[in-house]
Amino acid sequence: MKKQYQGVVVPMVTPLTAKGAIDQEAVARIMAEFAQNDLSPLVLGTTGESASFSEQDSLEMIKATVAAKAANQQVYAGVVSNLVEEQYHRGSDYLAQGVDAIVATLPAYYVLSDDQMKRHFEGLADHLAGPLLMYNIKATTQMSIPLSVVEEMSHHPHIWGLKDSERDFSRMHAAIDQYRERPDFSFFCGWGAQSASSIRTGADGIVPSTGNIVPELYKALYTATQEGDEEKAVHYQELTDEVAKVYQGGRSLGASLAALKVLMHQKGWCQPFMKPPLTELDKSEVEKVLNEWQKVMEQVK
Repeated sequence: MKKQYQGVVVPMVTPLTAKGAIDQEAVARIMAEFAQNDLSPLVLGTTGESASFSEQDSLEMIKATVAAKAANQQVYAGVVSNLVEEQYHRGSDYLAQGVDAIVATLPAYYVLSDDQMKRHFEGLADHLAGPLLMYNIKATTQMSIPLSVVEEMSHHPHIWGLKDSERDFSRMHAAIDQYRERPDFSFFCGWGAQSASSIRTGADGIVPSTGNIVPELYKALYTATQEGDEEKAVHYQELTDEVAKVYQGGRSLGASLAALKVLMHQKGWCQPFMKPPLTELDKSEVEKVLNEWQKVMEQVK
């Protein structure tokens, strides 16, 4: 079933200059790599260090991404803030700049009740009056949006989908079963290791951070699953899992993002600079990452 929102959506890193500004040339390079492989970006998500950027910097990133957008791409924009009013106006500003959909987390300072979650997403959707996807990421919000809440919100005219990064098999399959035949609601799996499996069983799309560094492998993985080639799909899933281990293995979320930028710098796509409070890797860690990367790339060849 063809849906409005589907396919491979990569949570894009936010490339920076040495002075901490948005590197607009790097944004264009990364977007071009994505476009060549039929991938769309999710900007200012968790991988994009969204919580660390000011409103002005965030808007610059949005403008640079929309300017670099190709005909085969949609731009998804993350809205991550504990201030409800800020989510409202950032989302509105991003839509006004031409993004295709907003992807919003829950405000996460307080643990919210089911009713408070519903009120938040309903209020945001009413205010935006444009396409909104809910973003479930327990790793950073410390909350899981119940599927009962998702189901109720899925009937709001401006809520078009769920991006779910929670690592829970039963939850993932329940959501896929619930929305597989809904033409007006999309389920995106944000659990990288389940990319091929989720698409095969009916997910509308995947959101793999590893797509930043090997976009071509995710194009191949998605094509294989769409064509029903199980052997190829498993092959590309295993390869992307190995790539993920290079920068994620044994590291915190923040350190893994720094390692990811090291790999992208190695390919000439962006600089390795991070936005405080996150920091770049030290020299020994950089060498370790690059050595592991070289070993994995020999498998890809």
